[in-house]
Amino acid sequence: MNDGTLGDSGVDETRVQSIEGPELREAVTLDEREEVGDGDDELRKLLVPDVSTLPITPPSSVEFNFDVYFAPGLAPTHLAFKGEGGITAVDFNVGKFDRSQKKVTGKRKRNAQHFESNTALCKVSTNKDSYIVRCCVKGSLLEVNDKLIKQPALLNSSADREGYIAIIMPKAQDWVKIKGSLLSLEEYKRLREPNRTTETI
Repeated sequence: MNDGTLGDSGVDETRVQSIEGPELREAVTLDEREEVGDGDDELRKLLVPDVSTLPITPPSSVEFNFDVYFAPGLAPTHLAFKGEGGITAVDFNVGKFDRSQKKVTGKRKRNAQHFESNTALCKVSTNKDSYIVRCCVKGSLLEVNDKLIKQPALLNSSADREGYIAIIMPKAQDWVKIKGSLLSLEEYKRLREPNRTTETI
């Protein structure tokens, strides 16, 4: 039972509200739905991309999280990967000492070796030949992937992930110059287009 009060017109105000209330609420709800609907469309566009715009092959985690650059002579199309069996051995004992024996510690990267772009980093071998892999960039060697010593096949199957060779940190002031000597991922893909008559790198 409603305990309504009489207004100046003598009409029970509570009963008027009970009659008009649902209609007003329905009108407000429709407006809210339209606003929410617009927001949902925008959110859906962000969360669910247009399938027709997606690449046939999704990018790797490295491509997604980092800028990828290539040095001529050290790329997935290198001759070392083309032979039967691919790369069969990786040796970090080149130059005057074994690169895998140096361990870098602390925020200051203590014990880091400073290399030039042409410094030998390791030697990779196939069933027939061997190749010296050079740093390609000037910087501090933070670590080498010693997993490759026992599992050289990682270079064949996942060179941009578990099969990486080393992590080298260039100085910030050198990076602009270094980047100018490398190929971006887009430039590398264009270079590898079938209709281009270029030598294999």
